[in-house]
Formats: sequence, C-alpha cells, structure tokens
Amino acid sequence: MANQTLCKYANLTCDPQTFNTTNVTKLCPGAQCTFAFYGGESLYHKYIFIFQLANAFVFLWLVNFAIALGQCTLAGAFASYYWASRKPADIPLWPLFSSFGRAIRYHTGSLAFGALILAIVQLIRVVLEYLDHKLKGVLAFFFFTQRIPVFAQEAPALNYYWVPLLTVIIGSYLVAHGFFSVYAMCVDTLFLCFCEDLERNDGSTAKPYFMSASLHRILGKKELSPKKAIG
Repeated sequence: MANQTLCKYANLTCDPQTFNTTNVTKLCPGAQCTFAFYGGESLYHKYIFIFQLANAFVFLWLVNFAIALGQCTLAGAFASYYWASRKPADIPLWPLFSSFGRAIRYHTGSLAFGALILAIVQLIRVVLEYLDHKLKGVLAFFFFTQRIPVFAQEAPALNYYWVPLLTVIIGSYLVAHGFFSVYAMCVDTLFLCFCEDLERNDGSTAKPYFMSASLHRILGKKELSPKKAIG
C-alpha cells in the first residue's frame, strides 16, 4: 500500500474507496492504494498451475473412462447378439442395459486402468503441444509484425473468413464420427466374435457355428456334414 518501507502500513491490503478517509496518508506521506494483483498469496494461488494440470489430468481420465465404458457396453450388446444360439429368442430383452450392467460389475477396474494410461499419455501430449504452440506463437508474432527483417516484405495479410467454414467442417465431422463410431464398434465386435467362433467351433453338429446364416453366405463358411464330422 505505502511505498516507504518504514511505514507500518507498507505492503498491506487496502480499500481504494475508503483509503482517502483514513489517516494513512498523514502517517505515511506519499502513500497510495494501487492495484497489485488478483487473488492472494494462499496455497491455492501459489500452486495454481499444478492444480490446473491435475484438473486437466482428471478430466482426461474421466473422458477416457466414459468412452471406454460406452465402447465396452456396445461391444457387449453386439456380442450378446452374435453368441445367441437361437436368434432372436436367446437375445436379452434389453441388451444395452444388460451389457452396461456387466461392464460396471466385471470390467470397471480394467476400463479405469486403461483410461489412466491414456490420460497420462494424452497429458504429456497436451503439454508438448502447448509448448510447441507457444513457440510457434512467438515466431508468428515476430513474423507478422515484421520484426524479422528477412520476412519484412513477405508477411501476408491475415484474413479470418475461413473461421465459420472451418467451424462447420469440424462440427460436421464430430457429428458424423459419433454416428459412425457405433457402426465401427459393431463391425469390430462381430469380426472378433467371428474369429473366436472359428477358433472354438468347427461347424459340426457337436460344435456348430454361432454366426448367422447371412454371415455364413458372406464369408463362405459351411456346416460340416455328420460324416465329415465323424471322420
């Protein structure tokens, strides 16, 4: 608050609205109540950057866990259809809810651990990209402000007409990605189930395939005849 180090009110907080009504200026001539900084000197303000990194890490962890839980739920629902002996009689009434319950009960730890690994890698990537962005920003500042004599005559004009177009493109991509990710998970799950079906069964009467008739035709698989199965 006061500039004089001998003043007992020096470096103390003050209220600009009531400062002139106090006797501080009389005791410390030349004292002023000026803005110093926001916040304070508490533990929170001292380690705010570390807390922000922790918040970013927890955010990435939760996002990855939610994505993994959704993928596991979808995969379980599609797998319940594939491994049903009598379709659709053996398919659960609510396949998504049943798969979600199994994922929560049996796979929560695995999903959380996998999300933890992804969050650590992504946080490191975010920090590196932040540093790279800052370095490019400094170079761009000197480039476009013509502070670098070599590029003084080559600095292009900045135009922002592409921002709405880029926003629409990115938004459309995110919406399309959300829809097609479900189909991608379905294809991946059915393909893995098909490979497991080939590994466990041989198409005989004792070990028939679980794949549907249409998948039989698409992949060219045939049930083994009883003679071939016995022989």
